[in-house]
Order: sequence, then structure tokens, then C-alpha cells
Amino acid sequence: MRRKFPNELGITIVLIVIGAILSLLSDRFFTTSNIFTLLLNTVNIGLLAIGESFVLLTGGIDLSVGAILALSGVMTALVYQAHLPWYVASLAGIVSGLLTGLFNGVVIRYTRVPPFIATFASMGVASSIPLIITQANPIPIINKAFGFVGQGFVFSVIPFPVIIFVLVAIVAHIVLSRTVFGTYVYAFGGNRESSRLSGINTPRVEILVYVISGTLAGLSGVILASRLASGYPTAGAGNSLFEAISAAVVGGVSLFGGIGSIPGAFVGALIIGTLSDGMNILNVNSYWQPLVIGLVILIAVTIDTIRSSRSGKLKSRLRVSRKATVGETGSPADGSAKQQTNGRT
Repeated sequence: MRRKFPNELGITIVLIVIGAILSLLSDRFFTTSNIFTLLLNTVNIGLLAIGESFVLLTGGIDLSVGAILALSGVMTALVYQAHLPWYVASLAGIVSGLLTGLFNGVVIRYTRVPPFIATFASMGVASSIPLIITQANPIPIINKAFGFVGQGFVFSVIPFPVIIFVLVAIVAHIVLSRTVFGTYVYAFGGNRESSRLSGINTPRVEILVYVISGTLAGLSGVILASRLASGYPTAGAGNSLFEAISAAVVGGVSLFGGIGSIPGAFVGALIIGTLSDGMNILNVNSYWQPLVIGLVILIAVTIDTIRSSRSGKLKSRLRVSRKATVGETGSPADGSAKQQTNGRT
């Protein structure tokens, strides 16, 4: 019997190889301080990638996660400035992401607007609101307890945001691999019509994945606001969206839906974070960094497209083979009928 290796083994090996190469190129890479810095810088990418994975598994896409990150940070700062407790402000930031995700899901489901267009529109709205409210000026959040969320350390070693990231990844993995909802997500991404005919509440599934994506983007925005001690209206204007989708796809989550896992997206985020950190240590020009990450995602998407194409051809051959077999031998019922007829004659 062949031993079945985890699907994430390949990209984990890629991560190890990248780490080994960077360690050889710079003795500053494989140090305790740099590893924790790398993990800390990966948190925001990772949270966005996990949320994006839920959407991609259904065959959709969410282009608004970077804008939600900025919106939630500014919302947190505004609520805190209204003299409410920091945890209420943090909850307000997360809820702003949840509501944006809910809006995306409802629009996509009930207006039939393609996910790309709907989330692209909400990206524009969500990125403009913080700029309009703040006049493009950051809003400070000076609070020691809130600062711990993004800057604190557990046991004086492990960054608290890293613990949040790992816990979110574990919960997300359990949801997708051990719950009925997770099964429905994969089924919906594999074949929407079959899912509907089998009795799955497809509207709820489609809306919920966007709610999850928006909520995790909101959480990411709150953590970033804590790290920066302010709500930055342009926080998600960089490569946040690009890196989130890159992490999910590099981690094996298919753009065509139905294939992928949270552990894969987790490792994919680490790969993107490692590449960015390594290029910074090696003093690679910042203009070159998106190019490198772009090539990585191009390779990953190409492999995904080839894999999906081969999978489709294999399924087609199996259908043809089954039809040919039925045509040659006939159905069991036909065979029984022929035997009964021969017996009577």
C-alpha cells in the first residue's frame, strides 16, 4: 500500500529550501530575533490569506480585504477617540470588516454580480471612507492594553499577534475539515449546481465565506492599528491584497474552487513572508520585491491551471470509460430481463 503524503508537504519543503538558501546568503536571517520578526510581519498577510482561502474554495474572490484592513483600523481609532474602552473599539473595527463582508456576500448572491466586480467596487468604497473621514491623516491610539494586542510578547519571547494567527489558523482548519459547513464549502466550490440539488443551503454558504473573509480582514486591521499605535487610512493600500491572494494560491488553494486547505495557506503565507524578509535583509531594491512575488504567484497559478486541466481531462475519460462499459455490458436490469426472456422461450 502506498503511503499518502500530506498535500502541504511539497510547499513545506519549498519553504525549508527558501529558508536554507537565505541562511546561506546572510548570517542575519536564521537568528531568533529575525525569525520572530518574520512571523510578526507574516501575521497580517496570513490572516488575510486564511479569509481569502474560504472565498477561493467556493470559486469566488475577495478584492476588498486590503481596504477592509484600513477601514477597520480607522474605525477602531475613531471609536476609541469617542472615549469608549479599547476592547469596544477593537470589536467595532472587527464588526466593520464583518459588515463589509456581509455586504459583499449579499450583493454577489442576490444580484448575480461577479465576485471580481462586486468586491472591486467595495474595495473602492472601503478604501475611500477612511480617507474622507480622516482627510488622509492617521488617528493615534495611545493605550497600553491595546498596544499589547499588536506589540506584546508572551513569556517575553513569542509575539502575541503570532499566537492569534496560529489560533485562527487552527480554528479555520477545524471548521473546514471537521464541520458540515466545511464540507459544504468544498462541495459548493466543486459543483454549485450539484450542491444546490443535494439540498445544501448555497446562499448561506456563499454569503458566510465573504463574512469570514471580511471578519478576518477586520481582525488584521485591528492588530495592525495596535502595532502602529494609530489608525492609518492608507494601511491596506500597499501589497496586502496581492500578498494575501499570493499566499493562498502558493499554498495550494485553487482559483477554480474546491481544492486547498488552511495549513497550505498558512505555509503559503510563511513563504511570502520569508521572501519579503529575506529580500529586505539582502537589501534588495523595494521595486524588485513585487516582481519576485509576482513571479512566484504566476508559477503557482500556472501549476494550478495545469493541475485543474488534467483533473478535468481525467474525469472526462472516466465518464467516457463508464459509458463505454455500460454500452458493452448493459445495465444489471437489462441483463436480468434478457435472462428471464430466454428462460420463457
